[in-house]
Amino acid sequence: MFAAPARLAWLDALRGPAALAVTMHHAGWTFVPAVWAEIDRRVDLGSFGVLVFFLVSGYIIPASLERRGDLRAFWTGRAFRLLPLLLTASCLALLLTATGLLPAPPGLGERPWPLVALGNVSMLQELLNLPALISVTWTLSYEMAFYLMSVALFATRQARRSAGIAVALAVAAVPLGLLLPKATIGGRADLAAAALALAVLAAIAVTVLASEGARTVAAVAGGLLGLALVVLGSRGGTWQGVIVLAVMFTGTAIHRAEQGTIPWRTAGVTAAVVLACGLPAKGDSTWAAAMVLAFGAFALAYALRGRRFPRWLPWLGLISFSVYLLHPILLHLLPNLALFVPAVIALSALTHHLIETPGQRLGRRLVRQARGR
Repeated sequence: MFAAPARLAWLDALRGPAALAVTMHHAGWTFVPAVWAEIDRRVDLGSFGVLVFFLVSGYIIPASLERRGDLRAFWTGRAFRLLPLLLTASCLALLLTATGLLPAPPGLGERPWPLVALGNVSMLQELLNLPALISVTWTLSYEMAFYLMSVALFATRQARRSAGIAVALAVAAVPLGLLLPKATIGGRADLAAAALALAVLAAIAVTVLASEGARTVAAVAGGLLGLALVVLGSRGGTWQGVIVLAVMFTGTAIHRAEQGTIPWRTAGVTAAVVLACGLPAKGDSTWAAAMVLAFGAFALAYALRGRRFPRWLPWLGLISFSVYLLHPILLHLLPNLALFVPAVIALSALTHHLIETPGQRLGRRLVRQARGR
């Protein structure tokens, strides 16, 4: 068992089931579509899983940023946390596509290869209307937008305003969604997509490398770019995209309430407003059910954070990023559900050990060396 003092075990206990929910959503439609149709018309478990991930990111990312107190360390940590596995999985997907074992991602041959690579490596492909080499990586684009906005708030000492930001985003999402029902960034805007991706990477580079004054300017520019990309580039519609940001800032508001920097009543009102504005965002009752279920699961896990969890549950959370990225690839390689689930978990445990853990270790070493210099 994991002892109760393992403070973040409850977050890993959330991540694991969330990754499995997304995995089973895709596996169900692939292997048992008739059965899964009955489940899916009641609740969209895929949306439930990603909304839980967004709440967890909202809670932990600003906490990580403030604990480090260093924008260079934050971006280095994020890069070595996400990119080693993302690049490995993307290369594997491309190799299997070239050999005919995987279907080509929609629109892959219609856009310039360097641009597709830039979009996927920067993790902004969803908001730039570019093909994703792995379908589920659309969520990473929203994570990136949230990172950019969190860094901007931290650099300008406005990080404690997360509850107000979540409410403002949720309320603004409704009229924005009605005005911009589809992405403004089109599927043929190659030059605009390249310029926006390079602008975001430049903002991050200056934030990491420049002196304090330029660093703040770059952080603010990056935050504004992140917000603009969600408003203009959300392929699921602006309403839903902005609500995703509001959900993440709701997670941050819960962290603030735990710290004592805002009242719990404020965090509760924030969650209620985001739910009220977000439930109709997709015009689909299964989305609304998934959103309520995700908020409920997060609240339950938080309430149980001082308890002990079965060892396998936080362990599954540790390998959840591998589960999330690899399961769309294995869907096309395995013949049935009975083989698929254990294969995903086994391969994810291996990639976590061989790729994720060494990458994170290298990132921490580079941060320590930079601080030493």
